[in-house]
Amino acid sequence: MTNIDQVSIYDLLPPNAQADPTVSAAARSLDSHMRELTQMAKDLSFYRRMLEGRITDAEADERAWQDHVDFWDTSLPLEQKIQLLLKSKEFHRSKGTPGAIEDLITILFGEGKVEEWFEYGGEPGYYRVTTNNPEVTLDRAQEFYRAVESVTRLSAHLEEVILSQTESLQLYHGAGVHVSEYILIR
Repeated sequence: MTNIDQVSIYDLLPPNAQADPTVSAAARSLDSHMRELTQMAKDLSFYRRMLEGRITDAEADERAWQDHVDFWDTSLPLEQKIQLLLKSKEFHRSKGTPGAIEDLITILFGEGKVEEWFEYGGEPGYYRVTTNNPEVTLDRAQEFYRAVESVTRLSAHLEEVILSQTESLQLYHGAGVHVSEYILIR
């Protein structure tokens, strides 16, 4: 496959035009301009610039509106906005599945696991989310709920959010064994 960056206009000429010194010189002189135009065309590609981290918050907000990203908050950091934009089509395809909910939670809040009603013995049509991110507090509970509901199917209902917290503790324990004979002499 030919790389557009390495194409020369001279190489595109037929053999009789390559033999003409004036035409070949004109073709070679246009190569630098062609490379500039190729680079400018690459810069127009939004997704290429997004993957390289060369977009602004305003561009991300505009693209989210165009792509109908279900959960969007303009106050999110740019890295999270980029991840949401990259996954937006996948969210639309897999909307309503536990995988879509888990992916969204992972992007916005860190780690999360969805358990459906039959996995934990709940009522049919309900599910619960378990996360170990301590940032999911009462202050951000509404944002968490809005995010989860944006990719939840209409027949499913969030029953509870479980915040599991793991702490490392330094526990010390000790044991002693003393074996001896006791002889009483009278």
